[in-house]
Amino acid sequence: MKFVDYVTISVKSGDGGAGALSFRRAKYEPKGGPDGGDGGRGGTVMLKGDSHLYTLLDLRYNRHHNGQNGGRGEGSNKTGRDGEDIVLRVPLGTVARNSDTGDVIGEVTSEGDVLVLATGGRGGKGNTFFKSSTNRTPRHAQPGELGEELELTLELKLLADVGLVGFPNAGKSTLVSSISAAKPKIADYPFTTLEPSLGVVSVGSYESFVMADIPGIIEGAHEGKGLGIRFLKHIERNAVLLLLIPVTSEDPAAEYETLREEMRAFNPELADKPHLVAASKVDIVPPGDTEAFIRALRTAVPADVDILPISSVARTGIDALKNRLWREIQSDRMLAGS
Repeated sequence: MKFVDYVTISVKSGDGGAGALSFRRAKYEPKGGPDGGDGGRGGTVMLKGDSHLYTLLDLRYNRHHNGQNGGRGEGSNKTGRDGEDIVLRVPLGTVARNSDTGDVIGEVTSEGDVLVLATGGRGGKGNTFFKSSTNRTPRHAQPGELGEELELTLELKLLADVGLVGFPNAGKSTLVSSISAAKPKIADYPFTTLEPSLGVVSVGSYESFVMADIPGIIEGAHEGKGLGIRFLKHIERNAVLLLLIPVTSEDPAAEYETLREEMRAFNPELADKPHLVAASKVDIVPPGDTEAFIRALRTAVPADVDILPISSVARTGIDALKNRLWREIQSDRMLAGS
């Protein structure tokens, strides 16, 4: 299934039904009092979180969503039927914005979360409502309230505990396939990964976390170069970032600084996220070269940031990496709960 993380849709809630103008008429009551019922409310348009979805593809080809109008009130004080609501199921991590103003309406982050986009119009009052001691035969009923209509932009930001950050061909997809059951496309050329994918990583017998394999970053990504912003927005929600720099890099310190600067330029908050560095592909160089590589990388990486040598193919250092990431995720969850 094609991954779609950005769509524009048009929504309109249903109009409320008109109230009834009616008077009770019976064989022995030719001039009964008012008995006009209220109109029904219009249907509301809303989003609902569904953890089984991971793309906005369905909404790309179905962009117009109109709630049903409420029914008219009737005599004998019968209220009109309510319009049917429209519930649009979306992946967790979906953000809704007003396309005209850019204002965020809300976001869906948990299973079953409901976000109202357009509220149905209220039904009009029938003439029974207007009966009083001074007006026993009101000849007035309200029309229904009009529904809301607006253009919306829906944007999906993946929900994952760990986000992989690295240049194209750094070994991110290989790591995800090695550490989880996910099977992303892997090849020895840049931009093999053209869309994000998620892998569930098991830790011990009962614990797990989610890792996101995201298209590679290049210098100028925050300006939209390469896959640019499409990549960067997906790491905003991650608890911890894992920067992958292969031991084949000619200037690992410069590569680290470029990755950090691209994240900072896109969103300054990304610079404050906890992160680790993995020296990947250590199986293809002698141990002495790996040690020299880590020394060169350490000139740019702060002393309190771990550098872990790994090989996804030989599975060198994979268990140590999983355990280190798990400790960082637990720390983040404890902070979020405090």
